[in-house]
Amino acid sequence: MTKQTTIIKEVSVEGIGLHSGKISKVIFKPAKENQGIVFIRTDLPQKTQIKAVWQNAVSGQAVRGSVIGKDGASVYTIEHIMSAAQALGIDNLLIEINNSEPPILDGSAKIFADTLISAQIKELDADKEYYVLDEPVHFEAGKTKISAYPSDKFEIECIIGFDHPFLQRQELKVLGVDKDFYLRELACAKTFCFDYEIEALQKNGLALGGSMDNAIVVSLDGIHNKEPLRYADEFVRHKILDLIGDLYLAGKPIKAKIVAEKPGHQNNIGFVKEFVKKAKIQKEEKAEAVVENKETIPSERILSHEEVLKIIPHRYPIIMVDKVKLNDAEPGKATGYKCVSGNEGFFQGHFPGNPIMPGVLIVEAMAQTSCTMFLSKPEMKNCLAYFMSIDNVKFRRPVKPGDYLELKVEVVKGGQRRGKVKGQAFVDGKLTTEAEFAFVISDKNS
Repeated sequence: MTKQTTIIKEVSVEGIGLHSGKISKVIFKPAKENQGIVFIRTDLPQKTQIKAVWQNAVSGQAVRGSVIGKDGASVYTIEHIMSAAQALGIDNLLIEINNSEPPILDGSAKIFADTLISAQIKELDADKEYYVLDEPVHFEAGKTKISAYPSDKFEIECIIGFDHPFLQRQELKVLGVDKDFYLRELACAKTFCFDYEIEALQKNGLALGGSMDNAIVVSLDGIHNKEPLRYADEFVRHKILDLIGDLYLAGKPIKAKIVAEKPGHQNNIGFVKEFVKKAKIQKEEKAEAVVENKETIPSERILSHEEVLKIIPHRYPIIMVDKVKLNDAEPGKATGYKCVSGNEGFFQGHFPGNPIMPGVLIVEAMAQTSCTMFLSKPEMKNCLAYFMSIDNVKFRRPVKPGDYLELKVEVVKGGQRRGKVKGQAFVDGKLTTEAEFAFVISDKNS
């Protein structure tokens, strides 16, 4: 089993708080198994301990950050620390803080991540647990929409948009949040605000420690900072960084595909509350070497998105299947899965105000599931599958953003190299589309 982790040695970092404007110091210390992430207010006589979980989330204290509180004490703007902890796989951590807010540092999570890495991470005896899903979860509040879909890893799609001439829309798909990707592509993304917000924030006692050194300030036609952006799409990357931290308030790491439109701290936490209601807790076994046995009972296997991409030639923007389930006991059948997010490019024109997935793309998703089934066989490694005809297509009901397509295909006629496949697409157990395909398989060089 994969084990829980903590850090080996004590490390610290100090700096000014973004909103309080006060110097604060955080000390990261090792924690015991099953303790989770715990903040300790060492400046208070009672040294209040506040576990970083959604049950301790507090709304209304800081609109520009995530806040946790207990027994009248609180710590706010914790999202960068939580983000680094989740990305590094740290399950248990004591965080002593001598103020109500951690330092903002350079406005990103990079220094927190580097500091934790310097403390060295070690395994504990207890097994690591994850939140996983059997069905989608949807949350909506104001302009924010966040959905989660079953997945065997932690992945995120995010889109942001503002009524602003310089920063109108950015989006990014992260197919897997792991340590290396996080440090390279997300940790350095800085927090940002619009120049017209600063005066209002400071009147409300916020952003007192903000400066060009720790935040990107956006104007009507660009940014005020002399330092160039670290990424061309730094704004959406920072939103993903924040979202990773807020999601860790679930109390355990997550394995799911998160699709977020215009996320924000309070709504992120609102989503977490809905997520844990439907999620279940699961332990993960470490991969072990398997000795081949020809008498082994046929087993079911699920090909991840990366494995599917190694089998079929389709690529963005036409890849229409996220993963495929195969069963050695039924070699002529397969089930594909497609998370239909609101970020799909075809929804922009099909149709504005009434988004519907084009029927031809549902048929394509079934075809790609079939293609994966055929070409996953070792003897088909250097082959391509072509569909010669499509018959008896019926569209039963529309497929919309947020739907989770289940694509069932079955060979009804033919042999190894040619034949006919029947496909059916379902959403929530209801048939949306069906069709039959004639196929032929040929060598790549023929």
